[in-house]
Amino acid sequence: MIIESDTMKKIMLILLMLLVTGCTVVRIDTNNIDTIIDVVLSKENTLYNHVGKGFKYFCPGGVAYITTNEYNEKLYSDGNYYFLYVDIISYYYKKEFNYEPKKDIYYSRIISINDKDGYVEITEKDGLYLIKFYYNYATFEALVQKDDINKVILDATYILSTIKYNGNVIKVVMNEDYFNNKEEILEEFKPKDGEGTKLKFEDSEG
Repeated sequence: MIIESDTMKKIMLILLMLLVTGCTVVRIDTNNIDTIIDVVLSKENTLYNHVGKGFKYFCPGGVAYITTNEYNEKLYSDGNYYFLYVDIISYYYKKEFNYEPKKDIYYSRIISINDKDGYVEITEKDGLYLIKFYYNYATFEALVQKDDINKVILDATYILSTIKYNGNVIKVVMNEDYFNNKEEILEEFKPKDGEGTKLKFEDSEG
């Protein structure tokens, strides 16, 4: 029996729900971006399967870790590359971000859930859609086809919702000598107040 691609995607999303939530079945309207974000971020997710320098997070089923460059993680899922930047500097200083929702793009929203703030912005670029999702001092980016937007948002939401920081490790990393040695590199990657994208840099690496 041949299963249509849309049906297969829905099946995969249901399996993803079961994987992340264990025995608890969580029903999410995956046709609605707002619902995906609100439901996933409202839950306290404690799972993790990847550990970085001062942070950890959970990669959902079907999302593969590829490589790390400082605090930039490159992931892959179903034909799409994901780019995750974990901003331990902003976390350490509890830096506030500034973002104004935009009316002239595909999707734009400020988020404030579980005492954590962020935003989601989706912009059409030459027939593709650039997703920028900032939450809990981390930024997720991906350039995808329109049909993949909701699946990618779901992956991004799970990843960002599970990021946990290790304050003791970060304090060591932020030691003055270490910071002086790494400042130039970190500033090269660091998004400026929610602006810019890392995709060009990452893609140039192949």
